[in-house]
Amino acid sequence: MLEYVKRLENRSRAVSITASLLLVMLIGALDYFTGFETSFSAFYLLAIGFSVWFVGRGYAVFISILSVAVSLAGDLARGAHFSNPFVPVWNTVILLAFYLAVVWLLAILKSLYRNLEGMVRQRTAALTEEIAERERLERELLEISEREQRRIGQDLHDSLCQHLTGATLAGQVLEEKLAALNLPLAADAGNMVELVEQGINLSRKLAKGLYPVEMAADGLMLALEEYAATASELFKAACRFDCDSPVLIHDPATAGHLYRIAQEAIVNAIKHGKAKNILIRLEAGEAGPILSIKDDGIGLPKPLPEKRGIGLRIMAHRSTMIGGTFSVRADDAGGTLVICELPAQTHSENPTRG
Repeated sequence: MLEYVKRLENRSRAVSITASLLLVMLIGALDYFTGFETSFSAFYLLAIGFSVWFVGRGYAVFISILSVAVSLAGDLARGAHFSNPFVPVWNTVILLAFYLAVVWLLAILKSLYRNLEGMVRQRTAALTEEIAERERLERELLEISEREQRRIGQDLHDSLCQHLTGATLAGQVLEEKLAALNLPLAADAGNMVELVEQGINLSRKLAKGLYPVEMAADGLMLALEEYAATASELFKAACRFDCDSPVLIHDPATAGHLYRIAQEAIVNAIKHGKAKNILIRLEAGEAGPILSIKDDGIGLPKPLPEKRGIGLRIMAHRSTMIGGTFSVRADDAGGTLVICELPAQTHSENPTRG
């Protein structure tokens, strides 16, 4: 590979040398045919500048000397007469000094340009590395958050729910004893048991919300359907899940991010949009799975603020992490429409499509 690059550089250098020589010859020919009364000295700077930039300072010095020689030879060939032999010598020295000064200035400019170009490349590489590191840290933070949520969900299910179940059994025993004694407090004990059972159901739903998606490919569909029912009960809003054909997500992390996007969109719709009806839709698009959340709330503010809320930024970041395209816009029928579209990948498939 290095040898190939070197061959390309040598070939490019040879082409530049040939081009500069031809340019000097062309300008010299024009200088000759126009006569010594018309000066073409400034045009030789084209070949000199080309030589400095594409070949090097040493070669540009040679082109400068060659340009002076060609110009002087053309004038003498066309019959230029000088009253004093010192005059052409002086003109040649002055012209050569001017050309060399241009070579020196262009060489400095080229050096500064190369240094600046190198600094830009280094800065770009550093920024790219910094962005990659920041994305890695953001992924780790989200993964840590997911792990903590799963742990809390498991703790709620395994400890609090079991503890409340024990309290329910004790309450039932107390109710039976009070009923055997024909005491009116038996009804109060029964009410207490019902309240504890409601607490158990609520705890299980909270645990399910923290650890919602099972490892199976159809876990996302089941989790979204269950969350729609839970959201309807908790938030007193009509939340419905719609999935015409099964959409299987084989990657648990992808399924988890999609679930969190839907969860955040629903909370935003109810909390900020005052929505009463929410539709969660999961479908298999032509490119890949599409998750959309549509509500009938008050919609997005107009104009949309440049600095969006943390919820929207988190949803957009989750979508980026799984390679998806995230968008949020006002729905034509009113309210807000949140869409996350994934590309066709091996972690998802639609069994109805062969």
